[in-house]
Amino acid sequence: MMRPAPNVKAVYLYPKPVDFRKSINGLAALVELDIKVAVFDPVLFVFLNRTRNQVKILYWHRNGFCLWLKRLEA
Repeated sequence: MMRPAPNVKAVYLYPKPVDFRKSINGLAALVELDIKVAVFDPVLFVFLNRTRNQVKILYWHRNGFCLWLKRLEA
C-alpha cells in the first residue's frame, strides 16, 4: 500500500497522459515546465498513462526523489 508522509501539503494531478518511458528527470521537467511548482516542495505529483491503467507518483524525500509506479490489473 502506498502511503504519503504526513507532511504532504498538496497532491497535483498532471492533466494530460504521460509517456511512461519518462523517469524521474523527465517527470520533474514536466512539473517545472507545465505545473510550475517547485519539485522540492512537500507535495505529490501524480501522472497517468494514456489508458489510465498505470500511475506514477513523484515526490522529493529528504535528499532525493522517490518514484512510485502502480499498474492496475483487471
